[in-house]
Amino acid sequence: MENTLLRVAGALFCHDAKRASTHTEQIELNKGVTEKNIVIRPDPKLGQPGPLAHKIFVALIKKHSGYGRPKHADVSFTKRELMRLIGRAEWGGSANEQLARALDEIHYSFVRTRFKSGDKYIEHSFNVFPELYLERREHATDPIETCTVTLARPIMASLQDGHFTCLNHGLMQQLGTIGQAFYMRLFFHFANLYDGHHRKRLTFMKRYDDVCVEWLGGLAVRPYQSIIDRDQLGPHLRQLVKVGFLASYSIADAKGRSGFVITFRPGSEFFTDYDRFYRHREQGSVQLDFHTDRQQIAEPLKVAYLFVEKRTGRRNAGVPYVPSKDVETAKYLLARLSFEDIPDFLDYALGEAKKTNFDVQTLGGLKQYLLRYQERQAGRAADKASQVRRQANDMATQRRMDYDRFRRAEADRLFARLPAKEQTAIEAAARGKAPRFGQGSGSIAHIIFEIERARITAQRHPSKIPSFEQWQRKAA
Repeated sequence: MENTLLRVAGALFCHDAKRASTHTEQIELNKGVTEKNIVIRPDPKLGQPGPLAHKIFVALIKKHSGYGRPKHADVSFTKRELMRLIGRAEWGGSANEQLARALDEIHYSFVRTRFKSGDKYIEHSFNVFPELYLERREHATDPIETCTVTLARPIMASLQDGHFTCLNHGLMQQLGTIGQAFYMRLFFHFANLYDGHHRKRLTFMKRYDDVCVEWLGGLAVRPYQSIIDRDQLGPHLRQLVKVGFLASYSIADAKGRSGFVITFRPGSEFFTDYDRFYRHREQGSVQLDFHTDRQQIAEPLKVAYLFVEKRTGRRNAGVPYVPSKDVETAKYLLARLSFEDIPDFLDYALGEAKKTNFDVQTLGGLKQYLLRYQERQAGRAADKASQVRRQANDMATQRRMDYDRFRRAEADRLFARLPAKEQTAIEAAARGKAPRFGQGSGSIAHIIFEIERARITAQRHPSKIPSFEQWQRKAA
């Protein structure tokens, strides 16, 4: 699954900012190979996700790994975090719109993967970001204040393995997006090959044209080694050597057919990162950051989006953003209602508003219905508690009746095994408790006699019939 995610990321992002928007054709890796086929369809208007989208993706994976375990699908960012993670000092204007476009480039790209696992073929069709929530102060042209991204299930399945916790994000921030792509892919391959020994023998080889297609989103394949090394990949690889991740690299003619092969040797920084982030990575519980982000960003955004969906009938994809005042109202509501109760509250409040022809425009317009809803909920809770008590009492009564039937049957079986002398004594005592009239079989007197006989038998031999508590434990 690590490899699946890396394959998708390698094909999804174009590292040429000028050409990315023009790449609208379908991208397919391993065409005709059903065991490991990937198809990516960029949005026809936005084109292939570009370098900024790749930076966002790396930042998102970094923050997701920081949440710890268990893994959750939502990743949230404040405005300040977004600026820092993508290396922007200014926020607003073109920088902000470039960010929004980059998020949409990923959000609207469609991915289909098909891999063979054992004797089965597993196919997934998805958007890497199936849901995207944005907060702006008021207007569509205002800067993004917060955002929450929901990751697709296949991406989550890949991240469950924890591969991306190995990434040295501090090192990656020194690299361009091509250098980052090389770091992620080479770390994966080096880690798979490394056995803890023979460091100097560790190498990885890859055809240059496959690197361009599979690792670097369809980067143009250059015909000359000198151009590749001087102008295209060389500057990024030399930077990886400079920071110590690579010890060396070489570009040579491929043997047996045309083209080139690149050979990579890991440097000291790889082994340091391998020990620090990969071999000894922590598998702890979820960190506080996730809970804070969920309460302060993700859930308020989702509530504000849900309000717009219910008010207008538009699905999430049709809601480009929500205003800050609705997000603040959502926080107010969440301080008084659980996140799970919000859909029911919105349905109730919008229904009440409709009764008076109140055309609600903002989430704040529904605050007036909160007290009535809470009173309604309290009444429902009391009714439910009463119902639970009745059900518990009915169940207890039924259990006692079931036990009485069991105890009588056990007593009858025990009576049948007793000596005749003791049977005669028990029957005499039982007849003394039963009415003297109507002694025939099936009569009330006979039924009472049988009940008394069983009771006396059980009373005289208490150790031979399980108690109510013992019977309950065995039944459970």
